[in-house]
Amino acid sequence: MRSRESRLSNAAEPAAGMRKERAFLVGLDYRRRSRTSRKTLTPAAQAARDVTVNQRTPSEPQFSAEESLSELRDLAVSAGAEIVGEILQHRDRPDPATLIGRGKLEETAGAAASANADLLLFDHDLTASQQRNVEKVVHARVIDRTQLILDIFATHARTREGQLQVELAQLEYILPRLAGRGAEMSQLGGGIGTRGPGETQLETDRRKIHRRIRHLQQQIENVRLIRAQQRQRRESVPVATIALVGYTNAGKSTLFNALTNAAVLESPRMFATLDPTLRSVTLPSKRKALVSDTVGFIRNLPHTLVSSFRATLEEVQRSALVLHVSDASSPLSAEQDAQVDAVLKELGAADKPKLLVKNKIDLLPPKQRDSLRDDAQTVHVSAVKAIGLGTLLDRIDQALSEDATSRVRLRIPQKEGKALAMLEARSRIYSRAYKDGLVELEAEVPASVTRHVKAWVVG
Repeated sequence: MRSRESRLSNAAEPAAGMRKERAFLVGLDYRRRSRTSRKTLTPAAQAARDVTVNQRTPSEPQFSAEESLSELRDLAVSAGAEIVGEILQHRDRPDPATLIGRGKLEETAGAAASANADLLLFDHDLTASQQRNVEKVVHARVIDRTQLILDIFATHARTREGQLQVELAQLEYILPRLAGRGAEMSQLGGGIGTRGPGETQLETDRRKIHRRIRHLQQQIENVRLIRAQQRQRRESVPVATIALVGYTNAGKSTLFNALTNAAVLESPRMFATLDPTLRSVTLPSKRKALVSDTVGFIRNLPHTLVSSFRATLEEVQRSALVLHVSDASSPLSAEQDAQVDAVLKELGAADKPKLLVKNKIDLLPPKQRDSLRDDAQTVHVSAVKAIGLGTLLDRIDQALSEDATSRVRLRIPQKEGKALAMLEARSRIYSRAYKDGLVELEAEVPASVTRHVKAWVVG
């Protein structure tokens, strides 16, 4: 009998030649009602309440239930599922037993059976008891939103580091959900009389998972230490690190390739990039910087993933500049940007110097595209069409303080070929003149280069 964690990690990988799994989507739209809203208020009380509401700080943009269900649809497709139906339940509050209520669950079970669905995907996290209660009624596999995202991560992790981090997140998700699955987890099984062996097997599984979690945590800690050593070596040289962050499928990898001439995977599927990549980029000032491509964020990113990928996301925490890549063509751009800011806050990187890069402007109508204007915090680009990349590089150059540049005048003997070659390769030269065996230059020179040519600086 396959373990539950094995089934989880392989859920998004159908064997060759097999049909796609048929998925039925279930969404939930609920808004808590305050007690005062249920009562009839006097005009004075209503006026006071209106003033209080109007004085509140505006909340961050929120996804509607329909938009959230649409995102679940994209996640399911990225996992390799075929969508055969969906349903959206509106409630005042989630049902503690089945999330969507018994009546709606019966209706959903019938609809899913009619569509020959293999599994139900809930756009909401389910408790262990809710998952069991729903499975008893629908007689199909039930997967919640977090489990679906974990499946996609497991499918896309290619490096050993990525696989370790995904497995840790999966096991931390599974562990609290083992309770109450004694008979199911038992190797003996069989009905009456199997409760004891079932519980014994459950405890065995718990011990195995705890032991595996400790092993994975140690392996990831080793990765973190190696990264810290590599970062320490990098930081001994004045080279800044720039971290690309953004909502999944915002075009980070495409922009990364456009800036660094790398060849990382570009895909319209969600979470196509899991494994971090670091490449060098030459800025207009001729300074070098390192650009780090990171995993995409998403609404309600599972905390187990944030914790497991903390070794990878340390690149964001230690970066000199964060490039927040946003999909300018998405109608949900504001909501997605708010979710990215929330994850950055959770990582302790909310106060990092940040530049908002509105990507995919080539997908906007011409009139809207022509009306776009860059400002101190925002640059508009199209990574795929190479629009606005020069402006972006200039803005990055201005934002970085590592190996700061200064504009100087130099008078260097022509025989100093090594110094002249260094300036040509690592400085932005504005003017050059030859006089009496000397080369007179006006250039923007990084501090690391100025140290080598300071004898010839004249102003």
